[in-house]
Amino acid sequence: MKEVVLITGASGMIAKELAKKIGKEYEIRFLTRKKVHDHEYEWDIKKRTVDEAAFINVSHVIHLAGANISEKRWTPERKRELISSRVDSAELLRTTLRKNNIKLKSFISASGINFYGTETSEKIYTETDPPGNDFLSEVVVLWERAADDFNEQNLAERVVKIRTAVVLSEKDGALKKMLSPIQYYIGSPLGTGKQYMPWIHLEDICSIYEFALKNSAMDGAYNAVSPQHATNKELTEKIAQVLDRPLFMPNVPGFLLKLIFGELAAAVLEGSRASSKKLLDAGFHFKFPDLENALKDLLKN
Repeated sequence: MKEVVLITGASGMIAKELAKKIGKEYEIRFLTRKKVHDHEYEWDIKKRTVDEAAFINVSHVIHLAGANISEKRWTPERKRELISSRVDSAELLRTTLRKNNIKLKSFISASGINFYGTETSEKIYTETDPPGNDFLSEVVVLWERAADDFNEQNLAERVVKIRTAVVLSEKDGALKKMLSPIQYYIGSPLGTGKQYMPWIHLEDICSIYEFALKNSAMDGAYNAVSPQHATNKELTEKIAQVLDRPLFMPNVPGFLLKLIFGELAAAVLEGSRASSKKLLDAGFHFKFPDLENALKDLLKN
């Protein structure tokens, strides 16, 4: 009998690709706001309701639910939503597991590389470094604390936290947003362009989740970031090179981005490097450690 893997955040690109990747070996179930398929089960985080049938014989939970950080301006209400979608959703999962006397083999939670804060520096952060002191760091700290509670409440044999970099996919996310301006000859770096942009290919982030699922020795936090570091300017130039488009527009001024996006602008105007050594030492192998090859694969059509 296949082990049951319950995945939250069903509408996200990682959830969809991951399900395809592990679907032959595991029975996949999704928690979603609106059920469409038989393997989907409804939940409502605000109403604190969930279809408990999703948890029958469940062995693993991969918690990917969380409102999009860069989708809207960070109003006080939006900030509360960003935290609630991560923390309250985890609490609903814990409550349901306790109620049904279920102990998981693993609870694998998404997390963010912004754990270390959004500050451009020459430091290369590792999992032993303390958190930063800005809003994004606060979100990730609360997110991970909610995951750690599964250990502390004896609801999972192990907890793995995947501190995810910018996921590169031509279908969605940051890369898709960067493509159009470059394709129409108006692309340019953001701010100084010197800020680092930790990145990872969609296929590699899905492979990391699969690796964490199958590798019972994995526990704690891991930086899910490519070994090759790149600044915003380098990433923009490499996309243009792969698309065979020139870059002649001036950098987008930081003050303009702050005017348009408010506090959210910090997410794109600042950024440091993070090390993937712990993940590599655990035995993980990146398929796309090189930025140019990653972009060629994603943009080949």
